[in-house]
Amino acid sequence: MLLPDEMLSVKVSVTRMQTGTTIRVAIIEDDALTRDGLGLMIDGTPGYVCAAKCSSIEEALRLRSDAAPDVFLVDIRLPGTSGSEGVSPLRTRFPATQVVMLTVFAEEERIFESICNGACGYLLKGTPPARLLEAIGEAHRGGAPMTPEIARKVVELFRQTHARETQHDLTPQELRLLSLLSEGHSYQATATRLHISVNTVRNHVRSIYEKLHVHSKSAAVSEALRRRIIH
Repeated sequence: MLLPDEMLSVKVSVTRMQTGTTIRVAIIEDDALTRDGLGLMIDGTPGYVCAAKCSSIEEALRLRSDAAPDVFLVDIRLPGTSGSEGVSPLRTRFPATQVVMLTVFAEEERIFESICNGACGYLLKGTPPARLLEAIGEAHRGGAPMTPEIARKVVELFRQTHARETQHDLTPQELRLLSLLSEGHSYQATATRLHISVNTVRNHVRSIYEKLHVHSKSAAVSEALRRRIIH
């Protein structure tokens, strides 16, 4: 965690955006020393201004909507509503504002929660001031800034989630049947193509419902497509 004098001692050269606008940044951080240090760094950099400093999500949500910042810097551990939980209400109240998370530890559960709730970036608090300012600009321009440690965890989380999503215990016959149903074939047409009886098709369908935890043909097809079990 950087102290105010450490932040001010760093000479950061940042050019204004081509439009000539200034990026308005709001800080949500419960530690006053860190909050003030970030504010001084931002205000001391051309092309950036600290629009607000808040100690909680609740305080930030009371900001006037007509004075919304361009980017929120949000500490992930906050009193009351946590930073990861607070992303969603912030995005609802200030839909045009980007949210970048700041954290000391790369906690996988909170990373996943924050991104699912709408955060566009995730940085460790040890990030050098120059990179932090660059990340704010990147988020404002529609990017997704992350420190390398966080990026690696995000990739791993995606891999794990994808692996869980595509796991199933459908038999090859059930997969073929489900694929035919997704193409609009009737039970009778499916039975003919698979050389089985309609009653066998119905038995397979009941088994598919149980395995995918659904209660209709359309729901089974939708769930299988969502989980990429069939394409």
